[in-house]
Amino acid sequence: MATFGKATFNTAIYASYRPTYPRSLFDFIFRFHERSKDARWDRAIDLGCGTGQATVELIPFKKVTGIDPSEGMVVGARKVLEAQTISTDQYDFVQSSAEKLDFLGDASVDLVIAAQAGHWFDWSKMWPELARVLRKGGSAAFWIYSEFRFTRYPALTSIINDYGQGSDPLNSIGPYWQQPGRSVLENHLVEVPDGNEVVPGQFSDFERVFFTGSHYPDLPSPRSVILKKKMTWDDLLSYLRTWSSLHTFKEAHPEDAQRADGSVEVRFWNALKEGVERELGGAKIEGKDEVDIEWPLAMVLVKKAT
Repeated sequence: MATFGKATFNTAIYASYRPTYPRSLFDFIFRFHERSKDARWDRAIDLGCGTGQATVELIPFKKVTGIDPSEGMVVGARKVLEAQTISTDQYDFVQSSAEKLDFLGDASVDLVIAAQAGHWFDWSKMWPELARVLRKGGSAAFWIYSEFRFTRYPALTSIINDYGQGSDPLNSIGPYWQQPGRSVLENHLVEVPDGNEVVPGQFSDFERVFFTGSHYPDLPSPRSVILKKKMTWDDLLSYLRTWSSLHTFKEAHPEDAQRADGSVEVRFWNALKEGVERELGGAKIEGKDEVDIEWPLAMVLVKKAT
């Protein structure tokens, strides 16, 4: 995704304030992987790894490689890894596109994941490359999370949608998302084709799983939301500042930062606070107060045919 590759994009803030994935998500993936009698635990790769948040959770695998097209993200991932109290020998990071993994041999990978990245892939190229690098019985899991929600204040969803998906070029960041990737994310990966539609006979056990709760009732068989976080309001503002579309908005409208009522993300943040204050009967919200946030999450799972 082009914005993340810019030198002006702050990967440290991105790593600090993005939501972290729960252990239950990885346990779900590992259970899917071990359903195959041919499952092995030697090599895993994380495509579009960003700062390596999901990469380091692939603990059962002997060797894990995070892959990202952005040099800044790869550098950031290495710094994050060095700061952790884990063995760095198990992990490495490589700058590469997801669709052309020339440094990997045929049938050399047991698990492929992509967290908050698959909506950017060219699946006409991605599926053939997965068919090449995955061992028989190997697994792949791709997931995204969509627009955040207030767990206890569903009435604020319309404010969130107006900001994140609206069309007002001066008060919404909706027009500044890179497309078509953002639309694929907002539609919870339903546009991602079954791998066998691209490379017939190469895959099995194709599944779509929606941990979206009641937020998107039209999705089939939605499960409870599992991606949740308690955040201070100040941290929520910092999270809002990691959005790629906001970065693009600020490049297009440098004058917005000079507005007396605050920049676009601050105006949105204040509107959310005011909405919660109304819900609480007028109680004043401070930056250090906490609020429960959740993110609907969608996943595509598949295995290499044996």
